[in-house]
Amino acid sequence: MDIPANASFVETLRSFTDPEPDLEGASVLVTGGTGSFGQEIVKTLLARFSLRKLIVFSRDEMKQYEMQLRFPVEQHDCMRFFIGDVRDRDRLELAMREVDYVIHAAALKHVPAAEYNPFECINTNVYGAENVVQAALRTGVKKVIALSTDKAANPVNLYGASKLASDKIFVAANNLSGTLGTRFAVVRYGNVAGSRGSIVPYFRKLIADGAAELPITDERMTRFWITLPQGVNFVLSSLSMSVGGEIFVPKIPSVRIVDLASHMAPAAGHKIIGIRPGEKIHEVMITSDDSRDTVELDDRYIIRPRPVDNMVTAAAWDDLPPVSEEFQYASNTNHEWLKNEAIDMLLGAVSDG
Repeated sequence: MDIPANASFVETLRSFTDPEPDLEGASVLVTGGTGSFGQEIVKTLLARFSLRKLIVFSRDEMKQYEMQLRFPVEQHDCMRFFIGDVRDRDRLELAMREVDYVIHAAALKHVPAAEYNPFECINTNVYGAENVVQAALRTGVKKVIALSTDKAANPVNLYGASKLASDKIFVAANNLSGTLGTRFAVVRYGNVAGSRGSIVPYFRKLIADGAAELPITDERMTRFWITLPQGVNFVLSSLSMSVGGEIFVPKIPSVRIVDLASHMAPAAGHKIIGIRPGEKIHEVMITSDDSRDTVELDDRYIIRPRPVDNMVTAAAWDDLPPVSEEFQYASNTNHEWLKNEAIDMLLGAVSDG
């Protein structure tokens, strides 16, 4: 494959901080709040805003206990820790009382686990999305922004299919809010470097353990990459600009997995282990079928709801330039690539925790 010249590594690691939402004095709830993204966005919100309440909603009491040690209520009096499951609509409604904004990050997202446990995946990712919508409508939340994944575009695994269904639920939810005014939007981005289960900490552990070879599923494999701080900034800026029904997609770089492995361990060999169930060689974030509804900003794309679905939101983005109808945003045809210095910057932004 012909890899384009390395793009400016300053540009490939965009900050995505504009526009920043006005959350002063607001009440924010984060589902899946004890996960990698949840902990990072809690840290960011506490640093940037003076919130009335910041509610961590998750089902793991041990992770909540550990998170309370990291963000003690004595130092952050806005913090609330709410044990609950997105499968439980009544519990969600209790947690969302007097909440202004919901950031929905809870998901069953491990691809092989979803393939082996399909009912659990559907219950959390699809029915959980429906429950978040219903609870937000009943409690009068102002805005909900849901995290999606590149695997939701042209899905080949159950995780991707479940998140596509979730995306559709949140886009369509804007038609249900009526005079309540609750608005729903989606952010879709690629692999998060350094999140639990991601390849960078895995490779680092193998290297630290003295592995002579790093496992590669396929030599052709490419992936989109984004860091946790970038993902948090992207979610917050998309929350700020959302009108309702959009799917926001960041412009982020791609990397060849063999380049990443070679850069992390130049002396190590590669062992080809084969594609895992439900795995793609390349990822897509915007399909050619979505291109007719996609407009472009300097740092992101916006897939608008079609006018028949949401006339107000579709019209809100009319002034932005549309992409071509043949456009497809895929990791192997991306214009920005992580190589050399850019990989160093990515690795420098990733902790092993």
